[in-house]
Amino acid sequence: MSESPASILLIDDHPLLRQGIKQLVDMEDDIEVIGEASNAADGIRLATELEPDLILMDLNMPEMDGIEALRKLRDQNISSRIVMFTVSDQEDDVVSALRAGADGYLLKDMEPEEMISQLHQAAVGKMVISDRLTTLLAEALRSNKPQQTSRPDYDSLTPREKDILRLIAEGLSNKMIGRKLDISDGTVKVHVKHLLKKLNLRSRVEVAVWAVEEGLHKG
Repeated sequence: MSESPASILLIDDHPLLRQGIKQLVDMEDDIEVIGEASNAADGIRLATELEPDLILMDLNMPEMDGIEALRKLRDQNISSRIVMFTVSDQEDDVVSALRAGADGYLLKDMEPEEMISQLHQAAVGKMVISDRLTTLLAEALRSNKPQQTSRPDYDSLTPREKDILRLIAEGLSNKMIGRKLDISDGTVKVHVKHLLKKLNLRSRVEVAVWAVEEGLHKG
């Protein structure tokens, strides 16, 4: 565990909810809320200024929703982990968020203890998805496969890309993969881009779900 707590930025238009999360996080030693925003535009500005380790963002906000904000953050190459935090368990919302580059998708009806546990996981680079959404996500990705021109071809990957794929399936971030393989974050990012293209998949979450379904995460 690093010496300084992992930093969290909250982007949600409900002040009571932000306050509740902040109170929960304040009781933890290794995570801390360093900023809050009540709308997406302010959230994007704060994300750029503060460069938090983790951004916890609502999906449904006035003026600019969480998906649009997520795309803007990724377009600006914000390296923070971004987790959607919402009441929506609709398949379209979950898939859209993950394809837009979210590192996780959590539902607001979870128990406080589970919420903190998931924030700890997300802060150290793990992918987090509410339990009841994992089956839905796997089915959604499976149902989309006929639209693809070809099935993902594992054999087209280089040995290094296969190593990285297995670590993505374990939920590791680029930074953690880099440490494990003794290569830079930038090099990992390039490999991830190449393997996504080769596998005809659009996000690391799709890669993880596919790898687990195929049993590739076991090495």
